[in-house]
Amino acid sequence: MEEVVRMIYETKFLLSLILTLIIEIPILIIFLKYKIKLKNISIKKIIITGIIASTLTLPYLWFVLLAYLPSTYYLLVGEIFVIIIESLIYHSLLKLKLHKAFYVSLVANILSILVGILIF
Repeated sequence: MEEVVRMIYETKFLLSLILTLIIEIPILIIFLKYKIKLKNISIKKIIITGIIASTLTLPYLWFVLLAYLPSTYYLLVGEIFVIIIESLIYHSLLKLKLHKAFYVSLVANILSILVGILIF
């Protein structure tokens, strides 16, 4: 029985990862290309960076932080952690100013959370 519950949780994780990528990558593209108007960054690089950021942070949110944070604070602290780490990834890989990287990460993650709550 425990294996079935674990498989269901892992399946939800994979679905959440796919959903996160589907939501956050277009947000990254729209914000970076049309709102911030960065012409020197290719869409391919934005996509790859978005994949890297989400695949590095989401497992920590779902598997690592869950084991160490009380459920009362899990979502808030976990999402703050994700936003900060993804901001640093965007800053490092896309050479964004830190405040712009934070803004993009914040918006992408808020929308991703909202859609995830509606679906799950």
